[in-house]
Formats: sequence, structure tokens, C-alpha cells
Amino acid sequence: MRKRKGRRKIMKLVEILEKCNALGIAEKRNIAEDYCEIVFLAKEIDEWNTVFSGIFGPAVKPKGTKPTRQDSEITSEFGGIYTNQVLYKKGFDEGTVIAMFWPWQDGNYITLKIARIAKK
Repeated sequence: MRKRKGRRKIMKLVEILEKCNALGIAEKRNIAEDYCEIVFLAKEIDEWNTVFSGIFGPAVKPKGTKPTRQDSEITSEFGGIYTNQVLYKKGFDEGTVIAMFWPWQDGNYITLKIARIAKK
């Protein structure tokens, strides 16, 4: 089967994590084919945002902005997205990849959730 010209194959989460190798990871909670969850230090947020902006483009929902209904729907399966959190999103032919930064209340850590969502 030949690929159509211009077709964008969905990104593997392991490929995303490989681009983060130079960054510090405080805890690896879940690393799977379609979902990853890790924790990093909040003081390194600028470096993480730089890497994720390079992969996804600018955040579709930056910290401090209210999520749209579409943002809430696409993230609901993974805990949702709130005003103090960041959402990156990129569409592909086979589906969408999202990345969410969830800051902890203590201000010291951020949970990163990355998910591949297949088209229905």
C-alpha cells in the first residue's frame, strides 16, 4: 500500500520522550504506547515548554486561559484540562496527540500527561 503524498503519520509517544532526554524527569509513572505520565521539576518549565513547542507548535491552551469545550472534551478521558494547566495538541491522519502540563499545588512539580487518541 502506497502512502499518499503529504500524509502525516501519528507520532509515537516514545519519540516525544526521546526529545526530552536532556531534561530531568523526577518520576516515571506510566510509559505505554498510547499514554505516558511523568513528573518533572516546576523550575524547569521553560525548558519543557521549549521542547514541546518545538514538537507541537504553540500551546493551544496556555496556562491562565480558560479551556474551550473542545479542549475539555478531548482531555476528559485523561483528567481534563483546567485554567492553571497547559495543553498542547497536534492532529495527524490517524488521530491526535495531546500533552498536558499539570502543576502541583506545592509548586515544586508538574505532571506531564501525553496521549495518542485514535480517530473514531
